[in-house]
Amino acid sequence: MLNIGCHLSVSKGFESMGKQAIELGGNTFQFFTRNPRGGKAKDIDAEDTQALLSLMKENNFAKILAHAPYTLNPCSKDERTREFAFETMSDDLKRMEYLPYNLYNFHPGSHVGQGVDAGIEMISSLLNTVLWEDMTTTVLLETMSGKGSEVGSKFTELREIIDNVQLKEKMGVCLDTCHVYDGGYDIKDNLEAVLEEFDKVIGIDRLKAIHINDSKNPFESHKDRHEKIGEGYIGIEAFERIVTHPVLKNLPFYLETPNELDGYAKEISLLKSF
Repeated sequence: MLNIGCHLSVSKGFESMGKQAIELGGNTFQFFTRNPRGGKAKDIDAEDTQALLSLMKENNFAKILAHAPYTLNPCSKDERTREFAFETMSDDLKRMEYLPYNLYNFHPGSHVGQGVDAGIEMISSLLNTVLWEDMTTTVLLETMSGKGSEVGSKFTELREIIDNVQLKEKMGVCLDTCHVYDGGYDIKDNLEAVLEEFDKVIGIDRLKAIHINDSKNPFESHKDRHEKIGEGYIGIEAFERIVTHPVLKNLPFYLETPNELDGYAKEISLLKSF
């Protein structure tokens, strides 16, 4: 069975997101922990989270994925921005314990001219501050497209961050198909080689989730513009290979394509048909 869902709004509550995922044909979903531009998170309703956990168990859900706000940048030049990253991730990870044993994903950040090495050091430092031994959440570094001064467009950069984290067992990677393709990893025509490189550099056991998106831009463009499945430069045949690949097929897939809910339902049905 393909474990697949899409990005849903947390505003209506956790149980409602679970029910909506099922209505769309999925068995998982992704949500922002708070406004994607930052700000205070909605108060946790313990009954609501428990209702979701029960729903997930009854319907054989895969792990759900919480996404940090886009404004979280632990390697910014600006001290207040780095403080925001610490405050937000600390709060998010404490809140995630209401939904134990799930996934939390964040963009590693942009070094803004300070250099990749400095960026990696600051990202690792944040993780060493906010992770704790008894936490149940797995924290995922997202693969990036390499626009501007982004850290994480190369597998080696993600590996260096993980190497510098003390609680490595709490860490994993979310592979974004649009981002890696734009970043120079040819998942369209050479998926096998990309996965072999990932395994050699990071370790395939660290791959915990897939953001499944087509790309509005050609290979190695270093942009970040998601497209609907089969309507971009990656193409439908590549996505069939991705969701049926023996290394990937049991992972949770999360759609972030430019769609409304009915569009997500069609994409979920399409991908499941493979």
